[in-house]
Amino acid sequence: MANAAPERDINGYDDSVSAGPSSASNGVANGVPQVDRYGFVGGDQYTDPNGEKNRVPMEVLRKREIKWLDMFENWEKWMNKKFKKVKERCRKGIPPAMRARAWQYLCGSKYLAENNRGKFDFYISASGDAKAVDDITKDLHRQFPFHEMFMAREGHGQEDLFRVLKAYTVHNPRDGYCQAQAPIAAILLMHMPAEQAFWCLVSICEKYLPGYYSQGLEAVQVDGDVLFGLLKKSSPAIYKHLKKQKIDPILYMTEWFMCVYTRTLPWTAVLRVWDMFFCEGVKIMFKIALVLFKHTLTQADLKDCPTLYETMEKIRNIPSHVMEDDFLVAELVTLKVTERDMEKEHQFQVARRKALKDGDKGTKSKKKKKTHAKSPSPDS
Repeated sequence: MANAAPERDINGYDDSVSAGPSSASNGVANGVPQVDRYGFVGGDQYTDPNGEKNRVPMEVLRKREIKWLDMFENWEKWMNKKFKKVKERCRKGIPPAMRARAWQYLCGSKYLAENNRGKFDFYISASGDAKAVDDITKDLHRQFPFHEMFMAREGHGQEDLFRVLKAYTVHNPRDGYCQAQAPIAAILLMHMPAEQAFWCLVSICEKYLPGYYSQGLEAVQVDGDVLFGLLKKSSPAIYKHLKKQKIDPILYMTEWFMCVYTRTLPWTAVLRVWDMFFCEGVKIMFKIALVLFKHTLTQADLKDCPTLYETMEKIRNIPSHVMEDDFLVAELVTLKVTERDMEKEHQFQVARRKALKDGDKGTKSKKKKKTHAKSPSPDS
């Protein structure tokens, strides 16, 4: 079970995860739906305005917006000469009014769109792969059903989501459609028009997470091994526990990494993680995972997890204080895992997998030679 081969449509992917067992009433007061500041009226992503902690004061937001506007005016200069400051501002959280534009500048989708004018319209007018179109259509209603943009079946939100996902299958027919792309596209559509969201999706799939949505999920499996190796360095006790119970990283990696935590964290934390992800890349996902492990599987927790079942329950039910955005960022900064550590671990895991593949090929080749040697000649 723990080492079962992953399927591309994400075995165990919870279609109802956006809702939760009793979350339909989260955003309802006196029978009237209350929309939170992100557009949710319920579900696990609903943010209770009365329960928000450490919300940034309006005057601070205005000052940050002015700083971001200045960066947009001199973007190349900031990225080339003052990237450390850009990274610092992303870690603080991009102001909501600047977020859509910032994401497009950070990931380069702005330039993709400018250099590929008319392509999105061409993609959505193409017929596309029939199976992919059918799969996308079946998944539309599952994406954040308690968000005002996606609540109505065949509403404008679902229509745009279909267009973006279908366009990607035409743009990249080799990989086609993967379920985990749907929440990625949906969160982009919450912030920007369909064409801009499409080019952001292209950038995420091909620049940030190349191979994540391909057949076999090999890139995800490699990064799972990388995460496991980093865990050995940062939290040896947790590493030993997971290894002893043979918990394959793919069991939690599909939801955490492939969906970029959209299905895992509360919404304020999701946006903060995405701000850093667009700026710093995939290493942010590793760091967030290491923080989640460190504070979810403490020494006391490990004693309560004698089998794989209890351990996976802990991983699926991360303590709420651990998922708060300020806590995650503060812990992320103090992690004793460097970018060099990640690069070395990635190189090691890629080389290890190659050696295993080459070994398998060599074994098969030897078997073939033995078979031929034993076979009688036609003249005998």
